Amino acid sequence: MRDSSDSRPATCAPAPAPHAVSRRSLLALAAAAPAAALATPGTAAAVTGAARTTVVGGERLARGGVQASRTAGLPRKLTARAWLVADWESGQVLAAYRAHQRLAPASTLKMLFADTLLPKFARTQRHTVTEADLAGIPAGSSLVGVQAGTTYTVEQLWQGVFLRSGNDAVHVLAHMNGGVARTVAEMQAKAEDLQALDTHVVSPDGFDHPGQLSSAYDLTLFARHGLRNADFRGYCGTRTAEFPAGRNKTFQIQNTDRLLSGTWGLKPYDGLIGVKNGYTSHAGNTFTGAAVRGGRTLLVTVMHPSAGENAVYEETAALLDWGFAQGSSARAVGTLVEPLSEGGTKAGGPSGQKAPGAATGAAGPPADDRGPSGWRLLEGGAGTAALVAGGVWALRRRRRAALAADPVGGGRHRR
Repeated sequence: MRDSSDSRPATCAPAPAPHAVSRRSLLALAAAAPAAALATPGTAAAVTGAARTTVVGGERLARGGVQASRTAGLPRKLTARAWLVADWESGQVLAAYRAHQRLAPASTLKMLFADTLLPKFARTQRHTVTEADLAGIPAGSSLVGVQAGTTYTVEQLWQGVFLRSGNDAVHVLAHMNGGVARTVAEMQAKAEDLQALDTHVVSPDGFDHPGQLSSAYDLTLFARHGLRNADFRGYCGTRTAEFPAGRNKTFQIQNTDRLLSGTWGLKPYDGLIGVKNGYTSHAGNTFTGAAVRGGRTLLVTVMHPSAGENAVYEETAALLDWGFAQGSSARAVGTLVEPLSEGGTKAGGPSGQKAPGAATGAAGPPADDRGPSGWRLLEGGAGTAALVAGGVWALRRRRRAALAADPVGGGRHRR
């Protein structure tokens, strides 16, 4: 399996008779089951207003089809399995398609890695790499060329992560943080703080692993949060850098973001400021890009287009063009929520929600089998409905028995 960021090819009734239950009681019991119990991912429009609030970012983001205040001018030939356009400053989602669909993220998950670890180490801190630091890197990973025995600054390692999507640089930083397992746990905690509830982290580098999933909505959250950090913004917008080659020598590395570098037949996108691309043989191409024009910054995430090798960039550019052309006339269809640690309101109801498998590290089902994260909050509804239905059946049976024993008293309060 190949991993690369540069892909190629509601009045009370009188008391009932003993052992009898009024119709109102039965109805009250039935009403205890959430309306969401009858909902499925394909019937978002039928869900009650209370249930809709469980969809992170707004209920429209759980609907099928393109969501936009007006679709005029939207690119017609979008092949991505999911995409999203948002305003970076306001957090308004201007348009989206399957925003919460859980898909393999590839190296775009490195944005969450950076959100988690960037504040931990000073840029000038130095680290001499050991063989242990490089152990366990998946075969077929994208590499920047980190060598055991060579000393690197933290800044250089981050350049290796952002420019070349080097899994070797990711693993060195993860070991500096106390190991891969600790880093994965911290990334999952960070995702939950950001309210990125579609995301399940298995590895810090984004390489394909069973259950490693995210969504266009979550990836956009990662980028938005990251771009508030000056170091993050600086790294993702760097086109080239000199990287240590050992023995006091260096070699140049280039950013594999084709809209930034203008390579592989593409022109640099005017105003692009990052942020992260990714590719694996399973995930296909993913990309989250940010650009600024006229003082306005837009974010676009595109996941898994079915067209050619440049499609993820071309579709991103087309969506950015649409967003900038709309200006302030496009009404929001959702919003990017704020991190809990920064005063954000907890999404997902009073008990909240963890990403499936986050507590145990268990792998989730294949991406195609998982609906939007907001709907995962409704899973218990079916079970509750079944319990209530069973209770209603039992009470009706008791009512029939009471009527048989005392047909006058038992039927006194029927309506």
